[in-house]
Amino acid sequence: MTSTSLSPSLVTIPEATLNAMIGWRRDFHAHPETAFQEHRTARVIGGLLEGMGMEVQRGIAGTGLVATLRNGPGPTIGLRADMDALDMCEKGERAHASTTPGKMHGCGHDGHMAMLLGAARHLSERRDFEGTVHFIFQPAEENEAGGRAMVEAGLFERFPCDAVFGLHNAPDLPFGHFALRPGPMMACSDLFEIVISGQGAHAAHPQKSRDAVVASSQVIAALQGIVSRNVSATDALVLSITQINGGDTWNVIPETVTLRGTCRSFVPAVQDRAEARIRSVCAGVAEASETKISLNYRRHYPAVVNAPAQTGVLVRAATRLVGADRVDTQCGLRMGSEDFAFLLQACPGAYVLLGTARTPNDPPVHNPHYDFNDDALPLGAAFWVSVVHEALAPRAVDQNKHLESSHKEETFP
Repeated sequence: MTSTSLSPSLVTIPEATLNAMIGWRRDFHAHPETAFQEHRTARVIGGLLEGMGMEVQRGIAGTGLVATLRNGPGPTIGLRADMDALDMCEKGERAHASTTPGKMHGCGHDGHMAMLLGAARHLSERRDFEGTVHFIFQPAEENEAGGRAMVEAGLFERFPCDAVFGLHNAPDLPFGHFALRPGPMMACSDLFEIVISGQGAHAAHPQKSRDAVVASSQVIAALQGIVSRNVSATDALVLSITQINGGDTWNVIPETVTLRGTCRSFVPAVQDRAEARIRSVCAGVAEASETKISLNYRRHYPAVVNAPAQTGVLVRAATRLVGADRVDTQCGLRMGSEDFAFLLQACPGAYVLLGTARTPNDPPVHNPHYDFNDDALPLGAAFWVSVVHEALAPRAVDQNKHLESSHKEETFP
């Protein structure tokens, strides 16, 4: 890979940094670690950042860490990358495939870390800005709310920020395109578990049962009506049953059936309405079927809501990098969720998607054949540098001066 200059931003990522990013990314991919277990990952990242001359604070919410780069007076911003992998088995042949059975970087967090490290290295060498940058490496984005854990551990009390920014790769968007919007962008994620308790019986004598299986089917059918009959068609709501567990053999009607699922929305009123209707459905079916139905409803991740001013920072940074025709500033709402929402509740900020598609049929994230597109690494690093230049007053430097020779060869434990 060669060094990349992206006009009109004049952000140039040197070849040595590009090659380092590829090495980091593939090393992370080969050694995936899931929520709050990112010990090796954090150790590697912390060592690299300290080698760049930064202050590194470890152990925030377990495996989280923050590196700080100060360069004179000025505002302070946070740039966040998530570190965790997924509990899934990788498929496909690649030299850097997961070496840990049942775990895989199936969402591109390996690329997110490498891009932010590349930007950190570039900025630490050139220091062409006025202010402070906190590089936030967050654990447990997948399912376990590491973003909330870092906020609750005092992230913004220990590292105050005027703004915080996040990025996610998007293999469903054209390569080199950016997508974002002010206001709600990604849905909240509510989780629920419904346990239906009846009376078991021999399958040949169903009249002696209070059939939890039949009651579960009535619950499922009624829940689907919430979206179409209880919420306006102009409001987004997704309600999905993802697990049905009950019974052990062919000739026994089970005592209990457990349903699990997720509810996604953007507007608090819709979220409230959905939860209330799920509760009333459970109560109604329980009475009609003479079963007992318990509901555990958990508001898991809030919606990602971009602040207008900080969205403008990302729009300008992306436009300088790739041109206005490749920046969608009113992208469609996404029903996926992101725990960066917790950071946005605590600090003004914005979140953006970076298109990384190789072909129109690229495997999506959370697919066993997915692999982050390394060609996007220099673009992502250059984007973060452009964000720093946009948010913090740029300082004039010798554009031909690079300090690559000051870095030792990277090694991994």
